[in-house]
Amino acid sequence: MDEEEAELRNPFPSPPSHYNNYTSHNLKLLALLKERVGDQNADLGIVDQHELLSDQTNVPTWSLAQLEKPRVDWVLEEGHYSVFGDTWFVKETIPSLADLGGHELYPPDPSTDRRPALLAILRSILVTYSNLTDAILAPPPPPSSLAQPEWQRQLGWITTLAQNLMAAANDLRPVQARGNLELMMQRQLELRREETKNIHSQCDTIEARLLELRSSAQEMAGSDQKLTAKPSDSQVQTSSINVSLEDMLRWAEEVP
Repeated sequence: MDEEEAELRNPFPSPPSHYNNYTSHNLKLLALLKERVGDQNADLGIVDQHELLSDQTNVPTWSLAQLEKPRVDWVLEEGHYSVFGDTWFVKETIPSLADLGGHELYPPDPSTDRRPALLAILRSILVTYSNLTDAILAPPPPPSSLAQPEWQRQLGWITTLAQNLMAAANDLRPVQARGNLELMMQRQLELRREETKNIHSQCDTIEARLLELRSSAQEMAGSDQKLTAKPSDSQVQTSSINVSLEDMLRWAEEVP
């Protein structure tokens, strides 16, 4: 028993020992048992499975009802379930101070404005702290006195007031989380806007630079065209000579 409890407290517990029972043969026996019982709402734990499955082999001695899946409706009705020795609630809720057995001094409804009650609790703490100081400085009671010392009563009242402040602060955790999430999202949006603005400015700079390069390339191409369009004197003479030779050859062929 101690080993099982230690295994349940293990951060990485092993599967339950009865997982070996989920064999194909046992699951077929369970389906056959349900079919022969007929009633879907019948409790298989009280049914004589050996009598109903007398024609089958290797019928286990333990109840086949253990192989049934957990009833989800039962879990929802109870509101909690147990896994590896720990109890888990279906719907996670923050228990109030009254649910934990404390003395609640602020309105239980979260929609109610609790600021007046919390201010009153804070003032009570200050007054009680002053009374506690007076009680500590007062002379001790006689040994035969059975009354509770005044400082203990004041200290207990301070504990109750502090518990109310902490419980009220814990109730505001979801509101604080939403506020922090909104601030984080706003900051992320501002950063993305700044990054987008920087990207656009860089794109404008690159575009302006490309326009300058394009205009300079066009100017260079225009000057090259002008240079190639104006022939030199040697080129004119060569072209004239070439033309005259061709004419002379053509004329020579035409001569009979």
